[in-house]
Amino acid sequence: MYSGKLIFSQVMDFMPLHTFRRCVARYDGNYKVTRFTCLDQYLSMAFAQITYRESLRDIEACLQAQNRKVFHMGIRGKVRKSTLADANEIRDWRIYSDLALCLITTARKLYSTEPFLGELNETVYALDATTIDLCLSMFPWANFRKHKGAIKLHTLLDLRGSIPTFIHISDGKLHEVNTLDIIPLEAGAFYVMDRGYLDFKRLYKITQATAFFVIRAKSNLKCRRVYSHPVELETGIICDQSVMLTGFYQAKDYPEKLRRVKYHDAETNKTLVFLTNNFTLPPLTIAKLYRCRWQVELFFKWIKQNLRIKTFYGTSENAVKTQIWIAVSVYVIVAIMKKQLNLKASLYTILQVLSVSAFERIELIQLLTETDYRINNTDFDNQLNLFK
Repeated sequence: MYSGKLIFSQVMDFMPLHTFRRCVARYDGNYKVTRFTCLDQYLSMAFAQITYRESLRDIEACLQAQNRKVFHMGIRGKVRKSTLADANEIRDWRIYSDLALCLITTARKLYSTEPFLGELNETVYALDATTIDLCLSMFPWANFRKHKGAIKLHTLLDLRGSIPTFIHISDGKLHEVNTLDIIPLEAGAFYVMDRGYLDFKRLYKITQATAFFVIRAKSNLKCRRVYSHPVELETGIICDQSVMLTGFYQAKDYPEKLRRVKYHDAETNKTLVFLTNNFTLPPLTIAKLYRCRWQVELFFKWIKQNLRIKTFYGTSENAVKTQIWIAVSVYVIVAIMKKQLNLKASLYTILQVLSVSAFERIELIQLLTETDYRINNTDFDNQLNLFK
């Protein structure tokens, strides 16, 4: 019988403790704290994410029911609803933001060799945002509309491994296009965006940074054709053109040539027009890059369904950001675990298994694979057989 660590503790072993302690020290997270440390707070919140707890009272009740195992989970302080609420209210959310960013760096290195569209060696990012509705009376800082509150989660997703590399949390009023001013630009990388990010002045900055973009064009785009490249119509590509913008402000904001690719998607029976500043990739690859943008939509859908970010444990801005960053860090820890253990199961399946096995004492690799570790019977048993 296995008598080692709990499943929850084995998962948390993939979180670098020395990195966490540096993050805590950077923001004096444990200043004048004697009982319920930042590590206790993080482990309690991570437990809530993995096991799908709905409230602080729910967290307290579940951990009290397993009070003999709480110490073995790494939690040294007593988990109380009020104590956890105060910690989420007071402890700086940047502690968990910095931890998540360190984990993201580790995950990106692990997934850097993942194949992506065969002929592409460059990094490909998808940029998008999702809105999380909130009650304005309970979250007065989350301005959105007159009688409605919301926050926006702006995410830059590395499509090789679906790892979020940049996350910005804002109120609901911040337009998506403004995030182009704050995202880090990497030379040679591709940035895939929907037409909501179409701002030629900002797109020109991407070109000046020697990076590439693929974006869907709007129907009222004004341009003139400079050159038409040969295309293979059977691939769905209708035209591949080099164009110059003719609108007064558009031409002023983006004075160089652009590539315009028109593509008919046979699956959805839709015709899409893309703009890009890359003139070397085949036109079909440009269309495939935009199709891969849906991975960020799936990421938002997945994280809303499987991590606790739609039901918040606190109402202050600090508590909400703390919960979101801990949720992201748990997502990345599971992604790191999946890669290091070479697990074939999806992240969804892994989280579902972990949610009902957090207090089990079994080897993690055995739990998440179909490997059977039964010991074969031998003729040399210590137990006597009375009827032999």
